[in-house]
Amino acid sequence: VQLQASGGGLVQAGGSLRLSCAASGSAFTIDNMGWYRQAPEKQRELVASITSSGSAQYEDSVKGRFTISLDNTKNTVYLQMNSLKHEDTAVYYCNADLVRSDWPFDKLYTYWGQGTQVTVSS
Repeated sequence: VQLQASGGGLVQAGGSLRLSCAASGSAFTIDNMGWYRQAPEKQRELVASITSSGSAQYEDSVKGRFTISLDNTKNTVYLQMNSLKHEDTAVYYCNADLVRSDWPFDKLYTYWGQGTQVTVSS
């Protein structure tokens, strides 16, 4: 399984960006997908996550500005980021918890995509 992230870039404060992350590979079902970010000299933090049924959660500082969505038909998670602030500058990482069959059990595996840089100029 691979996660391919895209959509980062440079934007002015107040602007918008949309990140995408597609999961591909052999048979799996999505349990949960999300986005983390890591700013220089800071720990990686959860930005937003969403379950396969559509239940979403957000880090407090992005509530009302970011929206996470999941297209189960495309195995793709999106992060719409509006009203961007300088402090949103970070490398953003896609994360997925996927269920895969390991007969006779189903097992949960965690995958990470490559980071995508988001830079917000003030």
